[in-house]
Order: sequence, then structure tokens, then C-alpha cells
Amino acid sequence: MIFLKRGFEIVSKYVKKGLRLPVRATQNAAGYDFYVAEDFVIPSIWKLKFIKILWKLATQKKIEKNEQVAAQKVLKPFLVPTGIKAYMQPNEFLLLANRSSNPLKRSLVLPNGVGIVDADYYNNPNNEGEIFFQLINFGIHDLCLKKGERVGQGIFVPFLLADGEEKVIKKRTGGFGSSGR
Repeated sequence: MIFLKRGFEIVSKYVKKGLRLPVRATQNAAGYDFYVAEDFVIPSIWKLKFIKILWKLATQKKIEKNEQVAAQKVLKPFLVPTGIKAYMQPNEFLLLANRSSNPLKRSLVLPNGVGIVDADYYNNPNNEGEIFFQLINFGIHDLCLKKGERVGQGIFVPFLLADGEEKVIKKRTGGFGSSGR
């Protein structure tokens, strides 16, 4: 029997779609490059009434409820599918980070700076543990990411527990974002 420590697999719905598993670009690279699973359009934040809302915020004028909804919609990050899941040890997580060229060349940012994939996200019942990159396009134009383009990187990281921490009994019950509800 082979004991697997950490690595990547393709989620079942993408098995026959010709996806690439994440790889490191160089011998000393820490991050594994992730690729887009299918063509995906990320709209520009400058759509809808975003500029009008920014102006009202800057001049401290009242923002209407429908404008608040429009601003929240346009500033919502988009979940770019990778078709990949990661397995790892219980004391590890996968840190998702932006590629250094994304903000400069493609105007893409991760809204919270990084993503965290916990070990118990793997094979969860909601989405099989598929990894998505949350991205916002602050460029002027919509951006179409093509299947197979590099979208971000993942780094396996060990973590430590605080002294005296009680064993957590709660088990993951869902997919993306489920541990924070």
C-alpha cells in the first residue's frame, strides 16, 4: 500500500477534459502553477454604475439602495475553476497566491490577498474539493481567461497549533467557504 502525503488530482467532472495538474515552473519554485479549467470571462469592475458610486462616496453623497446592490455585484470576486483538488496532511494547508504578472499584465487581483485550502476540503461532498481562484478584474475591459492559462499558484504549508487547544470535533459539512459560516 502506498501512503500519499500531498499532491493534486483532477475532479471527476473534468477527468476527460485534458486538464494539467499543477506543476512548479523551476527546480526551486515554491509554488505550483494552477491552470484555468475552461474559458472564463471576468468582467471589469468599471461596469454598471461603479464610477457614479465612487463619485458619490468621494463627495459623501447619499447612495441609493439599488446603487449599493450594483456596487456589491460588480465588486464581487469571480470564482475561476481549476478542476483540481489537493490532498495533504492534517497539519498542512494549501496557500493560494496570485501570480506576480496578474496585476501588471492582466489587472487581476485576489481580493483578500491569499486563499487557504484546508486539508479537510479535499473530497468534500459539495464540490469534491475543487479549487477555485477568487479574482477581481480592475482593468478597463472584460478579461477572457482561456483554458490552460496559468491563473495562480499554490504552496503547501505546515501549521502549528496553540498550546492547550482542545481537539476540534466539528467536521466540514460543505464546500467553498463552508468552514466560516
